[in-house]
Amino acid sequence: MRELRIRLLAGVFIVAGVLSWAGARLWNAVGTLPSVPLAAPIVLAVIAVILLATALSIRARLKAQRERRPEAKGVDPLMAARAVVFGQSSALVAALVAGMYGGAGVFLLESLDIPARRDQAIYAGFSVVAGIGVIAAAIFLERVCKLPEDDEHNGAGTAPTT
Repeated sequence: MRELRIRLLAGVFIVAGVLSWAGARLWNAVGTLPSVPLAAPIVLAVIAVILLATALSIRARLKAQRERRPEAKGVDPLMAARAVVFGQSSALVAALVAGMYGGAGVFLLESLDIPARRDQAIYAGFSVVAGIGVIAAAIFLERVCKLPEDDEHNGAGTAPTT
């Protein structure tokens, strides 16, 4: 399984933001803007909390296993792999959604004197912050579930065969 690349997530965020900003300008020329739902930052924050709780749980289990505690529960490799896939997919979607709301929020900064647009800009800002939280939690989860480097694959520490 490949690691998340920060460059990829940043690229998705920036492209989505630019396209969303351009779309908001176009939409505004035609009529009213679509609204940023209040639920957007809440849902992203809930996903970030779930990812963080999963990462902390797996980390605690792995620590208990390393310390060979008798009550230690093992970590099922398939469950850890599923958690990492959930984290990676959540990070990609969060980068896309945060970029989308970020672009709309940047457009809305031009008209903060209108109360409805000011509220939308605030919701968009919170959505971006919550999206960054999802990405951070996903990267933390991925680091927790990462297997220790195998010396055999690195070529270091291998004994010559005769």
